[in-house]
Amino acid sequence: MLEISNKTNLLEQKSYKYSLQDIAEPNLQRDIFSYGTVPKVAFNHRRVPMSMPEEIWITDTSLRDGQQSVEPYSVDQIVNIYKLLSKLGGPYGIIRQTEFFIYSKKDREAIEKCMSLDLKFPEITSWIRASKEDFRLVRDLGIKETGILVSCSDYHIFKKMKMTRKQALDHYLATVKDAFDAGVVPRCHLEDITRADFYGFVVPFVNELQKLSREAKIPVKIRACDTMGYGVPYTEAAMPRSVAGIIYGLQHYSDVPSECLEWHGHNDFYKAVANASVAWLYGACAVNCSLLGIGERTGNVPLEAMVFEYASLRGSLDGMDPTVITEIADFFRRDIGYDIPPMTPFVGRSFNATRAGIHADGLMKDPEIYTIFDTEKLLGRPPVVEISKTSGLAGIAYWVNQNFRLKGDKQVQKHDPLVMTMKDWIDQEYEDGRQTVMTDKELDAMVERLAPGRFEKV
Repeated sequence: MLEISNKTNLLEQKSYKYSLQDIAEPNLQRDIFSYGTVPKVAFNHRRVPMSMPEEIWITDTSLRDGQQSVEPYSVDQIVNIYKLLSKLGGPYGIIRQTEFFIYSKKDREAIEKCMSLDLKFPEITSWIRASKEDFRLVRDLGIKETGILVSCSDYHIFKKMKMTRKQALDHYLATVKDAFDAGVVPRCHLEDITRADFYGFVVPFVNELQKLSREAKIPVKIRACDTMGYGVPYTEAAMPRSVAGIIYGLQHYSDVPSECLEWHGHNDFYKAVANASVAWLYGACAVNCSLLGIGERTGNVPLEAMVFEYASLRGSLDGMDPTVITEIADFFRRDIGYDIPPMTPFVGRSFNATRAGIHADGLMKDPEIYTIFDTEKLLGRPPVVEISKTSGLAGIAYWVNQNFRLKGDKQVQKHDPLVMTMKDWIDQEYEDGRQTVMTDKELDAMVERLAPGRFEKV
């Protein structure tokens, strides 16, 4: 049977429909996932077409997946995070949704306070256990969409749930019917999709979800969850690890529209950001992220990374305010007490810092030489130098100019007597066995001792 595709506007074959393969023993794909070895990346050289949707956006899981891996946030902290997300996402809602727990009194109080702010974006959604009581709670809170866990690999179906594929499919479908009965949009979290039998379980299951959705006249969202970070961004990689293949397959064989398709990745193999970008490029409207990448084990896709990835791919921030990323980092450090690794891109203390004298010399001549973009304009953070044994005269001069905000002809040069005297003192410190960088407090005291009153305190 030939049908015109509403995505490509071409005649496409629609004759083959994948059926559930209800096997007696789990298929753990040991040729790829042999537990005693590094998981293998297989290639089948099948390319799928790149097909970025007209609109793409970010969804947030900082208050759900993120909160599971840190000390629970207070109500006020949750409200502040929600407000910062809204401010960062801008008036067009590029950060479209965020998800909350609803189990405890504190969870519900936080939701009610966030709802009372009457912010259009991000939309408040929930994440629940699959029970009728929880669906009613979602509806009573006035939440229109909720996440539901529907694990899809044999690792989970057979080993954790102790079910067959058919039993799991029937259980999940009954759960989704409960959501439809409550008038709630179900967002089905296909856990561990990158170890699942894609054509033997995932596609037949999603086809049944689509059928229920048409009957209920309520959309169903599909979140493809790379729970263990096994996904790979390589275009000719074989299933089940191919991100492009998963997105293409869900669209082509299960007719999931782009606006109902979302990618959720983890960073176990350092591929979270690349995989999320591939999901956008190959047809998913949404990528699910967490602020600072906080999440299970190695963490989720960092939301701040995808803000810049969005701007890179679309050529515009489309109303997002990236300076809020610095506010968010400061809030997590100051109010939550979260220790951000110093070299974390965009948010770490040292992400745009250099200790190398040759780099500092370049920064003095033109910051663009050694800075990824205008970090002062986009993040409110000018490039900095950290003074160590390799900083040299240029690094010390740059530090003085930045620390005292000296501009134009008021800037000191690297052969200034003050700079040369400071270098002699710093060199002696490291000759005597110092290992740590010089602190701003130490350098301030040194300047005050060597050139009292020369610079105005800022």
